[in-house]
Amino acid sequence: MKNLRNVFAATLFIVGSFYTQAQSKVAHINTQELVESMPEMMNAKSELEKLAKTYETDIQAMATELQNKIKQYDAESSTKTDEENGKRLQEVQSMEQSIRQYQGQAQQDLQKKEIELLKPITEKAKAAILKVGNDQGFNYVLDSSQGQGVIMANGKDLLADVKAELGF
Repeated sequence: MKNLRNVFAATLFIVGSFYTQAQSKVAHINTQELVESMPEMMNAKSELEKLAKTYETDIQAMATELQNKIKQYDAESSTKTDEENGKRLQEVQSMEQSIRQYQGQAQQDLQKKEIELLKPITEKAKAAILKVGNDQGFNYVLDSSQGQGVIMANGKDLLADVKAELGF
């Protein structure tokens, strides 16, 4: 009987230790809100807006030039030969194609620049999240940004602590 109690006590101890180890501390943070509130993000947005404005101005100038050329060619079309009008039509079509290509290239350049600017910001945020999470003993930190799959977040919200770690 005494052996049975010892076995039972040992079993309870083992199960209890597994149960304690199985419990994980979980926190959450809205990484999107964190990144949006970082001072570096304001600079990145400003730089992207400036670059977009430059491309927009260039495209607008190209479009204006095209419209002027179309008006000119329309006004002069009755005084030109079919061959000349055909060449002018090809020139206008070529200009339209150039504008579309420039728009596509501008969009690609903006996307590359956005990735280039956001990568160090998101890496800095991630490092701060990991540091705060580890310092506070959390096993998991879930991203509670909208659309990230976290349906309920009643655990510790690390946003204020991570902002403090980052100095803002």
